[in-house]
Amino acid sequence: MVERAVIERLFSLIKGYLNDLKPVQGVSFSEYSKDIRLQRFVERTLHIAIEACLDIGNHIISDEGFREPEDNRDVFKVLGENGIITESLQRRLQDMASFRNLIVHSYAKIDNEVVFGILKKRLGDIEAFIKAVSKTMK
Repeated sequence: MVERAVIERLFSLIKGYLNDLKPVQGVSFSEYSKDIRLQRFVERTLHIAIEACLDIGNHIISDEGFREPEDNRDVFKVLGENGIITESLQRRLQDMASFRNLIVHSYAKIDNEVVFGILKKRLGDIEAFIKAVSKTMK
């Protein structure tokens, strides 16, 4: 049985991270690319938001006895295989897991355009994840 309190705490953290990012979604790429502090803020905040999604996924997988994921991308595949998220959302979140791995392991290769694109267009994927998991917990 999934511990609702654990998931709700992580949801709260994720929503806070998304709320932190939303005010800077309106900046231009020119502004973003010139502001190293903003870049680091966005990168780190996206990183911990994705990390919290992975924590939720791993928690569900463990508690429900689903197969063990091979890596971070596979966490979302396992959730998709078990009907927790749609196949479309699964693919988008797998991209987020790859982005997380890039930030953590290949931080010297971070592409500002990619990060800016995620900030502008992909926060909804994280919101969709929360909605999908919430729906299965009811």
